[in-house]
Amino acid sequence: MKIAILGTRGIPANYGGFETFAEQLSTRLVTRGHAVTVYGRKHYSSGHQRTHQGVNLIVLPTIRHKYFDTIIHTLLSILHAIFHRYDVILICNAANSIFAILPRLFGTPTLVNVDGLERKRKKWNWLGRSYYLASEWLSTFLPTAIVTDAQVIQDYYATRYHKHSAMIAYGADVERRVAPETLFKFGLKSNQYILYVSRLEPENNAHLVIEAYEKVKTDLPLVIVGGAPYAEEYIARLKSTKDPRIKFLGFVFGEDYRALQQNAYCYVHATEVGGTHPALIEAMGAGNCALVLNTPENREVMGEAGISYDSVDDLAVQLRRVLETPSLIQEYRARAMARVRARYDWEQITNQYEWLLAKLAGLEATVEPLPLLSREVNVAEVESLGYPVASFAENRAVEVSRHATLK
Repeated sequence: MKIAILGTRGIPANYGGFETFAEQLSTRLVTRGHAVTVYGRKHYSSGHQRTHQGVNLIVLPTIRHKYFDTIIHTLLSILHAIFHRYDVILICNAANSIFAILPRLFGTPTLVNVDGLERKRKKWNWLGRSYYLASEWLSTFLPTAIVTDAQVIQDYYATRYHKHSAMIAYGADVERRVAPETLFKFGLKSNQYILYVSRLEPENNAHLVIEAYEKVKTDLPLVIVGGAPYAEEYIARLKSTKDPRIKFLGFVFGEDYRALQQNAYCYVHATEVGGTHPALIEAMGAGNCALVLNTPENREVMGEAGISYDSVDDLAVQLRRVLETPSLIQEYRARAMARVRARYDWEQITNQYEWLLAKLAGLEATVEPLPLLSREVNVAEVESLGYPVASFAENRAVEVSRHATLK
């Protein structure tokens, strides 16, 4: 197949989850004989690299602006892609759904990965939230098909919009390896720090993690990895902490990032918006005992393989608990790695995407994927997203066939 992936900042990944997803999926598809092109943004790329592990890279400009960066780049990418006759185009982010119809007019099917409920992020004003809400609706009919990365988000689209979607999770590698030489550059020692990773935006609650940590007596530093464009005021607020034990490392990628994940004593996850959060799955795959904010999406990923908390005080209690009981750490590390191996393996996820993309392109898939994982329906989880579910049972008929979208 000739496949284009667009809507991200590009690869090699140097920003967030969609970029890591694009890199992991594209490079694996190339090893299976497909011709894959990933579109990237000029200000996130050196502009000199034309390929990455066999993946073609096309770097295009955009307007570097909080509200226009993504959509302007995606529009330019779509216009470029139309004339290169791809068999299928994978578009990341529901915000880009408005452009999914253009390739279809030229006979090219489009698949949109809608991600989570982006409009709930506090960084958006009313106009941004309205645009994302409209984009959700547009994604239900402008693309050829949509894919969700969490059961809760699939339930949401089935309930609110009566829209069938394929559910394919995010992936992670499973490995834990001591890397003292890598940690040295950060002034850290293996198993001697608490790790937090996310974009530093209000709904990811780094401020709550800092507040809870400041209540805990420990010599283990809290290491905060991440940053965010257009969030200078919030980041400055975080860094105003008077606690010298807190270290801000900014964005970290590649082997350095893997080493930080694989050598933490425990990992704290505090996001409350979105679907599947890549950093959480990566932390679990790296063998971390994860302390996770109690939301439907986070519970779905974690299952019984981590420890949940509901508030700042509760997080402080759980931190003290794992610091005082090292045996808990070992137990949850084993559970976390087993869960990722069973549910979030990149090769199986690639199988699912390869099959779906081939079906949309009208081609024969070489690998039949294993059935997608399912679980009991929990009405409260969908209601917690803020919408009533009067006819939830009827709408969940989509669960009878995960691949109904393609029929």
